[in-house]
Amino acid sequence: MIPVYQPFLGGREKEYVNQCLDSTWISSRGEFIPRFENEFARYIGAAHATTVSNGTVALHLAMAALGLGPGDEVIVPTLTYVASVNTIMQTGAKVVYAESHADTWNISVEDVRRRITPHTKAIMIVHLYGLACDMDGLVALCRAHNVLLIEDCAEAFGSLYKGRHIGTFGDVATFSFFGNKTITTGEGGMVVCKSRFVHERACHLKSQGVSKTREYWHDELAFNYRMTNICAAIGLAQLERADEILALKRQIAGWYHQTLEGLPLRMHAEQPGTRHSYWMCSVLLDDPSRRQALRDQLKSQGIETRPLFAPAHTMPHCKTNEDFPIAQDLSARGMNLPSYPTLSREQVVHVADAIRRFFAD
Repeated sequence: MIPVYQPFLGGREKEYVNQCLDSTWISSRGEFIPRFENEFARYIGAAHATTVSNGTVALHLAMAALGLGPGDEVIVPTLTYVASVNTIMQTGAKVVYAESHADTWNISVEDVRRRITPHTKAIMIVHLYGLACDMDGLVALCRAHNVLLIEDCAEAFGSLYKGRHIGTFGDVATFSFFGNKTITTGEGGMVVCKSRFVHERACHLKSQGVSKTREYWHDELAFNYRMTNICAAIGLAQLERADEILALKRQIAGWYHQTLEGLPLRMHAEQPGTRHSYWMCSVLLDDPSRRQALRDQLKSQGIETRPLFAPAHTMPHCKTNEDFPIAQDLSARGMNLPSYPTLSREQVVHVADAIRRFFAD
């Protein structure tokens, strides 16, 4: 079996976790939490970072810290993992969907511009599958209309835009460290903030709104979104090998580019001025009607794949009657291939050969 993804564990994860066990600091306090936060902020060049229990609550906490709520509109691409949309709904704000760009699969700046209203409070962008969005265009648009910029970087740790790590452009940014992410803590996430005030709000809200001056006193409705010391220990060990992991994933993408050349599909490609982290090696088939048959044939040969995300505006709980032809077309034609860091060249060739045989039949 060649899975779509599996974590790359082999650094100091066991050593650091055992330190947590030996010290008995296994919950949401301990030395590894600030160490992971500080090293993560340093790695991406961020001003402030705070750990949370997963990438979904990272989004919710970021928006709560910004003060988003009922009466506000948040623009978000419909082609995204549903957590982006769910968390907007959970704040009470209104979801406004936007179209994707056909070449990058990311949110279309032009379509976002058309959807801004006096009620627009924020634009949430998603660096889909590890490719950075058009940050020049989006930052300029947010400044021109005085709206907040939220970066959903769940899939894009290690991605760069003009030499700068994504997650450092927005007012807030969030990362996921689920087991299938480029670096993992098992479950976990990070909220990155430009403003110290917003950072302090996030830290306060993630920990039940506990008072800094009075024991067991909570001064507002808040959450328990804290990461454990054990998860942070794993994250720190992963971060120490981040450059190695990213290099391996880019090498795998290069092998796919070579071995899939000439087939009726195209890979999710790096754009000028960006560094794609290739969280997933994703392809777009020319003919959407053949995608499921290809996936079935690969599955029969022990090769796991996944379809691209379904557009959020088509799902029952957040459905609209709008039409987003580009996002819908991408979703229907796209699929993710095995992309984990220890995938060998021989395995990539095996996957590519299986795809080539399918199209030859």
